[in-house]
Amino acid sequence: MRYGYVGLGNLGGHLAASLIRAGFDVTVWDRNPEAGARHAALGARRAGSLAELAGEVDHVFTCLPSPAASETVLAGLLAGLAPGATWIENSTLGREDVLRLAGLARSAGLRMMEAPVTGSLAMAEAGEITVLAGGEPDLHDLHRPALEALGGRIFYMGPLGSGAVMKVITNMLAFIHLVAEGEALMLAKRGGLDLATAWQAIAASAGASFVHETEGKLILNGSYNIGFTMDLAVKDLGFALGFGRDHGVPLDLTAQVAQTFLRGRAVYGGGAPSTQIVKLLEDALGEDLRAVGFPPRLDHAGDHGADDHGVG
Repeated sequence: MRYGYVGLGNLGGHLAASLIRAGFDVTVWDRNPEAGARHAALGARRAGSLAELAGEVDHVFTCLPSPAASETVLAGLLAGLAPGATWIENSTLGREDVLRLAGLARSAGLRMMEAPVTGSLAMAEAGEITVLAGGEPDLHDLHRPALEALGGRIFYMGPLGSGAVMKVITNMLAFIHLVAEGEALMLAKRGGLDLATAWQAIAASAGASFVHETEGKLILNGSYNIGFTMDLAVKDLGFALGFGRDHGVPLDLTAQVAQTFLRGRAVYGGGAPSTQIVKLLEDALGEDLRAVGFPPRLDHAGDHGADDHGVG
């Protein structure tokens, strides 16, 4: 099968590269010509437009920053993709967005499958990220080899929309853990503890978490360099609160964390890394959370960063 990949940003670029390295026939397109050129160097064909890509492939993956971007790209693909083609969406969307966009695709004879990912950019780079698939079972079976090229663990969550719900839950937990991480490290600092030793002790305790073992390192280094932005965090927390309203689930802690991220975005800007949310507490108390020996970025050898948290 010939796959297209649209959206070669922080996350999508790694996912597309995994498909190429696995030997799939891949055509790519991105608004940034340099991103397309990098993937062409890996062995992909580089389309000159969305319409050109759509005319060359059997199925297409996308990884985009917002529901509006996904809808725009879908509109550009509809005319060229053959009836029966699958649109596989790696972006993080709300459940209602998934169902609405699936309806638009269906009206043009296309089938949609969602496959948001969670884990880290480093895991995506290594082809080890977790994939949360949703859609009709036969599509999951058809595209499973491609999904396995993207990630180390594939979970079929159920009908369309199920992957979106699960992805938002994982991101919601990650953001809560991130705010808690800052408070824990600040308690250690104000309590006179060595932060490097405190980090190691937490990692070996009941208080350990994926966020602690990954983003905690970037906090202690001071780079905050996770490749995921405040804007994306606010978007995903908004999805979580929407699910809570829809299903009658009080999300008191999530609501508080969402307000914290709104403050962080107001102070540092929407393009600031989401990990920088901890700097709100550092600035308020005039204390930095730095320790020697922690990396400025995470790699797939074990220093896994926080999720895209999507990253995407």
